[in-house]
Amino acid sequence: MGHKRILGKTTDFITGREITDTDDECYRQKLARFLVEVKGYEKGDIGPKRRIEMQIEGKRVLSMVDFVVSVEGRPFMVIKYGPGSLVTRERPALAAARVLEDYQIPLTVVTNGEDAEILDTVSGNVLSTGIEAITDKASALEVLRKITPDRLSAKQVEAEKRILSAYDYLEHDLECDADWCETESE
Repeated sequence: MGHKRILGKTTDFITGREITDTDDECYRQKLARFLVEVKGYEKGDIGPKRRIEMQIEGKRVLSMVDFVVSVEGRPFMVIKYGPGSLVTRERPALAAARVLEDYQIPLTVVTNGEDAEILDTVSGNVLSTGIEAITDKASALEVLRKITPDRLSAKQVEAEKRILSAYDYLEHDLECDADWCETESE
């Protein structure tokens, strides 16, 4: 999974669970606070560490997104964090937003904790940039009321899963640390 600096333990802002504190986790926690304190979402609107499990060529593959943000119980935005270049995060984040639900989640956000790109999941186009440009709850509700969920064919879903697994390949149980791959339901 790469190298990361362990800073000790911290309390997850959304779940209240004690988790391992790393440089990356500091950015995730800052983003969670921003979504609640600045963008107006409730903690209950934010689903952290959403797991995507797939079978690709006989192997069980795991991918994760950092947050799925819902409005009135309906997933509206996928947020995928990763250090470094945002452009390299776009395609796997879009694939995740296209396969997490039975419809394409409307917005995809890629962020390195300092900057962000907000993408239209259906087209893949960048709508805006910057952390401040992340859609607030009131605007999200307005958008959800105006759109019809866009669904992919089974063939398209499989293609998106292959793309996702090519970028985010983690063979389940081999490369997954407990804090990141463990979900609230476990």
